[in-house]
Amino acid sequence: MNSKESGGGIRRLLSVFIVLAVILALVTGSRLLSFSPAPASVSGQPAETASPTPEPTPGTAVITLSVVGDIMCHGPQNRDAYDSSAGTYDYSPSLQYVKNILLSADLAVGNLETTFAGGPDYSGYPRFNTPEVLAENLKDIGIDLVSTANNHAMDRGYSGLVNTLSVLDQAGISHIGTYASLEDKENSGGIVVKEVGGISIAFLSFTYGTNGFEVPAGREYCINLLYKDYLTNLSQIDTEGIVSALDAAKALKTDLICVMVHWGTEYRLKQTQAQEELADLFFQNGADIILGGHPHVLEPMEERTFTTVDGETKTGFVCFSLGNFISSQNDEYTDTSVILNLEITKDLETGKTSVTDISYIPLLMLDREKSPRRYLLLDVYSAMKEYESGDTSVVTDAVYQKLRKALDDCHEILGSEWDSGSR
Repeated sequence: MNSKESGGGIRRLLSVFIVLAVILALVTGSRLLSFSPAPASVSGQPAETASPTPEPTPGTAVITLSVVGDIMCHGPQNRDAYDSSAGTYDYSPSLQYVKNILLSADLAVGNLETTFAGGPDYSGYPRFNTPEVLAENLKDIGIDLVSTANNHAMDRGYSGLVNTLSVLDQAGISHIGTYASLEDKENSGGIVVKEVGGISIAFLSFTYGTNGFEVPAGREYCINLLYKDYLTNLSQIDTEGIVSALDAAKALKTDLICVMVHWGTEYRLKQTQAQEELADLFFQNGADIILGGHPHVLEPMEERTFTTVDGETKTGFVCFSLGNFISSQNDEYTDTSVILNLEITKDLETGKTSVTDISYIPLLMLDREKSPRRYLLLDVYSAMKEYESGDTSVVTDAVYQKLRKALDDCHEILGSEWDSGSR
């Protein structure tokens, strides 16, 4: 074989190898690109995905805990979710634009401020009873755990409380703060432990009261209360009960302890002195993270350095209120909330675990009044981006102004430094 023939054969072989390499790269790339679907935008087109959990450095474990506010279901929401032709309810259309944000979290939690007491007498305020399908819809968007200790837990009595827990169990959502039996509470210690990505978190939950509904005699175990005088003045903190619960959580030796708490004053944009005192009590006795609800509006959040009863100096995180996640309230600030994202990192050598990054995604609960799908929970930045690109199918001029106000309100109350869109 002469040199030209030999050189041509080599070139042909190289060409084949190059083609094969290109095909392999395209196939591999397509698999990588299709691994995680992008969330729907307000027009139904793909939007930007939420920031993924950072790759841990060698010797560390890292997870993202996402937190939403008060999950409420008023009468107008029930009517909006009802399909009269089928006689069924479905709340998923109102939740579609936050679904993939929450699904991208390692763990997602919120405050369930309604009951699943069973139909057909479903109702909103003042005594909530929501169709059970909401539990399935919440699970579908990624909610893993809810606090059930709040002022509406007893809206349909003890039987309603018990049925609520059964519905959550069937949906696969963990719950904390209320209990169907003394045995259930004793078996769990009143604590739910979630272990994700090599990091364990003990969850506890408490409420200031029950809207005047007295806990049945002999069933005091069924709900965790902050106050001994929960029916009247809210002046006698049950310090012994709270400390005992935190001691039980510490005995489990989880990496972190998270307290979900129903407290404060409705529609107040700043925490009360009572909230401050309770936060100190929680931190000093073992809490690392405190997640508040009840005011139905946002309240400040902060990192705080404190000294525990054991003499250890630590840094904790508290959000006094995340506002309403979903509701039909339309007073100022009540339609604005956030998804709070806490990056949690564990040093696998020392075992030290801490919150290493804090961010939030601003949300607006849009009320479109006479539209067939009246309520839509919008990611503020994604919705604004679509409007600015010329798509006004959902975000009209008036809605855009509401989005701008929601963003300004988040910055006013929570600060802009933790806004994920400002980074």
